[in-house]
Amino acid sequence: MSYDTDLLIVGGGPGGLATALHARRQGLSVIVADPRESPIDKACGEGLMPGGLAELIALDVDPAGMPFYGIAYISENRRAEARFRSGPGRGVRRTTLHAALAARAKEQDTEWIRTRVTGVVQDAQGVTAAGVRAKWLVAADGLHSTVRRTVGITAKAGIPRRYGVRWHYRVPVWSEFVEVHWSRWGEAYVTPVEPDLVGVAILSRQRPDLAWFPWLAQHLDGAQRGRARGCGPLRQVVSRRVAGRVLLVGDAAGYEDALTGEGISLAVKQAAAAVRAIVDDRPASYEAAWHRVTRNYRWLTRGLVLASTPALTRRAIVPASALLPSVFERAVNILAH
Repeated sequence: MSYDTDLLIVGGGPGGLATALHARRQGLSVIVADPRESPIDKACGEGLMPGGLAELIALDVDPAGMPFYGIAYISENRRAEARFRSGPGRGVRRTTLHAALAARAKEQDTEWIRTRVTGVVQDAQGVTAAGVRAKWLVAADGLHSTVRRTVGITAKAGIPRRYGVRWHYRVPVWSEFVEVHWSRWGEAYVTPVEPDLVGVAILSRQRPDLAWFPWLAQHLDGAQRGRARGCGPLRQVVSRRVAGRVLLVGDAAGYEDALTGEGISLAVKQAAAAVRAIVDDRPASYEAAWHRVTRNYRWLTRGLVLASTPALTRRAIVPASALLPSVFERAVNILAH
C-alpha cells in the first residue's frame, strides 16, 4: 500500500508541533496541515510550568522568555505564594514558542501543507485527509476540533461555561511569580513574558473587565495594551481520544479550564504518549495514557473551579491558601511537574 507519509498532523500549534518532533525522533515521516501562517498567535496564558519546560528542552526547543519561580494568589487584602521545588517555569509569548517549535520541526525535516482539513476518511490500513494518505492521523486542531467532529467523537461544553481573553501590557515586570488575581467575577493571570511585557488573561463567565481587579488595574493604568485574543467555552467534555487510526492531542482531546495554567505543558506530554501508541501500533493504549498524563490536572482544576463557583467559597480561596501554605505549595508543585 502506498502512503504519502507515516503521520499526518492536523493543526500546527504547540501540541501538533510537539507531536511532529516526537514522531521524527522515532523515525516517522511527518506532514503538518494547517491553513495559518507561522507564527500562530491565540489566547493563551503563556506560562510554561517547570515540567512542560523540561519536556520542551528535551526536544531541543528552548524558547526565549522570562523565568518565574512559583504561583501567587492575590485578592484585595490577601496574598499567598508557593515556590516551585523543581526549578523555574518560563513565561513565553505564544508567537515566540510557536516560532521555536516550528524552526526545530523544520530542522527535523517535517513537511508542511497550507490547507484546512474538513474531511477525514479512514480504513484499517490508513487515513486520507486533504489529499494526503497517511498511516496515522493526529488531530491537534483546538478546542472546537473539526477532525474530532468528522470522525464521530462527541464533545460538549461543560458547566460552568467560562471564557478567556488575553492582552499584553507594555510595563516593566514587577514579580517573579505568575500572579493570579481573584475577584468575585473571575480571575486575572499575570505572566511575565519579556522584561517590559506581561500577559494578562482574564477567565470568567462574563464579559471580562480589568476593573474587577482594582490594584492590578491601577498598576497597568496608562500602559500600552495589545489586541485582545479570546477563546471558549473553556471546558470541553470529550467522549474519547481515539477513533480507529485517528488520535486527539492537546485541546482537541478535552479541556477542563485554564485556571491552573497547564495547557501547553499537557499538550507536549500528550504528544509523547500519542506517538508511543502509534509506534507500538496500539492506538487504543493512548486513551489510558491520556488519562494518566492529565489526571492531576483534571482533578485539581475541576475541584478548584467547582469550589470557586459559589460566592462564599470563592471569597475563601485566597485566605485559605494563605492560612494553609503547605497545602497550597503541594498543589502548586503537583501541577508543576
